[in-house]
Amino acid sequence: MSRKLNIAIVGLGFGAEFIPIYQRHPHANMYAICQRSQDKLDAIGKAFGVATRYQSFEDLLRDPNVDCVHINSPIHLHASQSIAALRAGKHVACTVPACTSLEEAREIVKACQESGKKYMMMETVVWSREYLYVRELRDTGKLGRIQFVRGSHLQNMAGWPGYWEGLPPMHYATHCVSPCLGIVNGEAEFVSCLGSGRISEARIAKYGSPFAFETAHFKVRNQDLAGEVTRYLFDAARQYRESFDCYGSETSFEWQLTEHDDPVLHVGGEKVEKVKIPDYAHLLPAGIQDFTTKGVYDLSENVHLSFLQGSGHGGSHPHLVHEFVSSIIEDRPSFPDVHQSVNWTMVGILAHESALRAGEKIQIPSFRGL
Repeated sequence: MSRKLNIAIVGLGFGAEFIPIYQRHPHANMYAICQRSQDKLDAIGKAFGVATRYQSFEDLLRDPNVDCVHINSPIHLHASQSIAALRAGKHVACTVPACTSLEEAREIVKACQESGKKYMMMETVVWSREYLYVRELRDTGKLGRIQFVRGSHLQNMAGWPGYWEGLPPMHYATHCVSPCLGIVNGEAEFVSCLGSGRISEARIAKYGSPFAFETAHFKVRNQDLAGEVTRYLFDAARQYRESFDCYGSETSFEWQLTEHDDPVLHVGGEKVEKVKIPDYAHLLPAGIQDFTTKGVYDLSENVHLSFLQGSGHGGSHPHLVHEFVSSIIEDRPSFPDVHQSVNWTMVGILAHESALRAGEKIQIPSFRGL
């Protein structure tokens, strides 16, 4: 493809973080933005010089100039908007999670296959500098044989927009599931999960989910590997932690317990060393390299809360943009591709179902045969 891809961003809270990255990517043209609030739409459009603006998602999809839609809407809209965009002939990038049900997952894969367009869940952790460091350990053979993976995402989300209140912990689990499955190039075959503790009655009423914590085990399909993930959202005392550990036969990597500390390598089972994680901006086009170490806005009060609590999402934003754009330009599957995206999401969705059934093992279907 010789021309630049015309990008449209939907949702301008977290989504606005990506506007200048697309503007500076050599193969992208930041063409349009979409937001229900006219005031916010115009303010963001003026701030970043984006002239094509839509209040209506449906009107945006009717624009033949739009090549790609990057969706940053509330969770309950992710699947329906992704499916509509794919069926309108647009490539889709969507923030996490990909969907909220098994049927939505199936329909995303079906729409992707029938349209011939790309779909990528924009999972920040598998493009964070920490993940890229462990990937380098894996690819250079320093880990040896990967034996076990474990992740946690511990985050108090009190005060977030109303639809988050009472959300089942595992319904937003991709940040800890994805690195565990990504590092072994795998998908989960089945999951079993237990809930623990109890949140306030007012929060329980929203989704019918009582648990403060949910902890799941999953089996990796076609590999002799298993993983464990833990998630909480409300009513526990814990500093933010979005982490994964990877245990190899030669070297193991463990995430730091607290912010501003360093991860630990266990080498040969005896030697223990703290490591400084390098930045991986050199993997990116020159024009977007500096976005690995800074947010979009200069004023901290304008930075999206997820970016602040997530310690900048590990410098992942420009890597996500580059991977999405490159997968289209090179006509190859993205990482994650549509199958990985829905599988990694369904681990959490079905884990919560398992917790409601006292830990019952639930199979996770593969949609590769659709």
